[in-house]
Amino acid sequence: MEIIKTILEVLNNYGLFGLIIVAFTESSFFPIPPDVLLIPLSIANPNLAIVYALVTTFSSVAGAVFGWWIGKRFGRKVLRKIVSDQIIEKADTYFEKYGGQSLAIAGFSPIPYKVFTILSGISKVNLKDVIIWSILGRGARFLLEGVVIMILGKSAENFINHYFGWISVVVVILVLMIVVIYKWLKRKSDR
Repeated sequence: MEIIKTILEVLNNYGLFGLIIVAFTESSFFPIPPDVLLIPLSIANPNLAIVYALVTTFSSVAGAVFGWWIGKRFGRKVLRKIVSDQIIEKADTYFEKYGGQSLAIAGFSPIPYKVFTILSGISKVNLKDVIIWSILGRGARFLLEGVVIMILGKSAENFINHYFGWISVVVVILVLMIVVIYKWLKRKSDR
């Protein structure tokens, strides 16, 4: 873990460029989420928090496309080198139930996003769906952090550290409920 800490310190010195690198790589293979750079950069410059959140979102989506390509090209064997079979099985369940929408759920939640981007390539999810659902999930997550930081300033770090995990869980549950209700109503109207 010391090597990861050193890498993050170096990337933090590069500011926005370091944030772009972390956001891209985390969506495809790097173990640390971009929030660890997004939050301090945004707190240091609250008036740029939304800009940082947008840059993080689009860098993460580009990384998701790369993760999709990794999955499509190399399959499950590469995924097994990154995470346990238990996590892969859980992600498989989401893809079976929700398809590409799983990327939006994973993109907002604390679930390792790279698992879903790589699995989207393995599962042959349409690349357009990967991009759209990644923008929605990642955009919601990072923009929410940016807005909180813009509003709360330096005290946002404490709020995000204590409550963002719970907020993420509640939002994911609400989204899942909406998707399930939508699919149920659609099936009912198709009869």
